[in-house]
Amino acid sequence: MPHRLLIAAGLLFAFVNLSFCSLLPGEEKVKEDGFVSLFDGKTLSGWEGNKNIFQVRRGAIVAGSLEQPIDHNEFLCTTSEYSDFELRLEARLLGEGRNAGIQFRSERIPNHHEVKGFQCDIGEQGAKREKLIWGALYDESRRRKFLVEPDTQKLRPLVKLDGWNSFVIRCQGARIQIWVNGLATVDYTEKEEGIAVSGIIGLQIHGGPPAEASYRKIRIKDLSRE
Repeated sequence: MPHRLLIAAGLLFAFVNLSFCSLLPGEEKVKEDGFVSLFDGKTLSGWEGNKNIFQVRRGAIVAGSLEQPIDHNEFLCTTSEYSDFELRLEARLLGEGRNAGIQFRSERIPNHHEVKGFQCDIGEQGAKREKLIWGALYDESRRRKFLVEPDTQKLRPLVKLDGWNSFVIRCQGARIQIWVNGLATVDYTEKEEGIAVSGIIGLQIHGGPPAEASYRKIRIKDLSRE
């Protein structure tokens, strides 16, 4: 190979190698047009809640404790409200208490620790935790029931019970869709009158046995103009 071509090839190799080295381990550079971050990875700026329960550790919002029982449901909520949007994030659930969730189109109940509204559930139910509720749509402190439950047989091979799982929650008008690790778990259209179509986004840790719910890479896209 001519000398000039060798130099050019060497420079190209160095540039590509430098580009890859600039990424953190496991990090992917994916362009997400229109999305903005709701969590800076360092502080709870833009969120409100019990700071004894919710803390920032290693780039994630961590709720609860693996050593102590949790007295009651706790929620960390955005200080802004959202209506039509697509929310993307990753969540992990550890410990004996296997219940957490992501609130949306919700509101705090005055003078109470509870939040009411839609919840994308996270966890397992049953004596042997045989029922997965990851990606289920629950109506928290309002109708108090599951509106849609996932197909457990399809979900079980995809969920990392002690690892990070990706969530997409999309709300547009009366339609609500949820995906867990790429699997569609909910496609629901609200038909009841008087149900709020906007509200805060919240991160939950459920009251009960010791558990730790972690949330990271939280970003949102406004769909109100689409």
